[in-house]
Amino acid sequence: MIMNDFFYEYLDELIPNPRCELNYTKDYELLLAVMLSAQTTDVRVNSVTEILFQEYPTLEDFAHADVNDIIHIIRPIGTYFKKAKNVIEISKKILEVGGVVPNDREYLEQLPGVGRKTANVVLSNIYDVPCIAVDTHVERVSKRLGFAREKDDVLTVEKKLTKLIPEEKLNKMHHQILLFGRYYCKARNPLCDTCKLKEQCKYYKKNNKKVSEKSL
Repeated sequence: MIMNDFFYEYLDELIPNPRCELNYTKDYELLLAVMLSAQTTDVRVNSVTEILFQEYPTLEDFAHADVNDIIHIIRPIGTYFKKAKNVIEISKKILEVGGVVPNDREYLEQLPGVGRKTANVVLSNIYDVPCIAVDTHVERVSKRLGFAREKDDVLTVEKKLTKLIPEEKLNKMHHQILLFGRYYCKARNPLCDTCKLKEQCKYYKKNNKKVSEKSL
């Protein structure tokens, strides 16, 4: 499928005002929330950060927190021991650079529990840096619609999308593709029947062919 005006217009129709669905009010809260979101859902992360950010309203509070107290709060999201330690260590490191999350990819990616995807989300939302974070939803949509190959890793998918999408559209498209994957082009039971992209969709064509063959 070609990424053209129809694709952009359709996502604008479905998701006109996309935004990050993680709740935060401070730059470091977003960084911590994205780190915590690994291998879980935004809904579940929001349920624990609502408590976490009230209990620890400053970076200093996080830096001096007892790891077991953090674990108690974030236990519902899984891999809580490692993530609890990361919360404390990230807070300490951000304090060392003045208490503000820096606009610096290299710095962000060396923080514990922070990889390229997390850095992209933070840079995009906090500093409006044109970049796209490839999570499971973005990867799935990209491969189903033929923007990337099935064998491509997430970095390859990111590079291909960055090449296809105009720079001024990257940040908005990141959220739109992610939300399209989360609510429409779902891993299970995608809403193919009502999707205006189905005729160009590799996934739809493949599965439609299987259904047709079974009916013969």
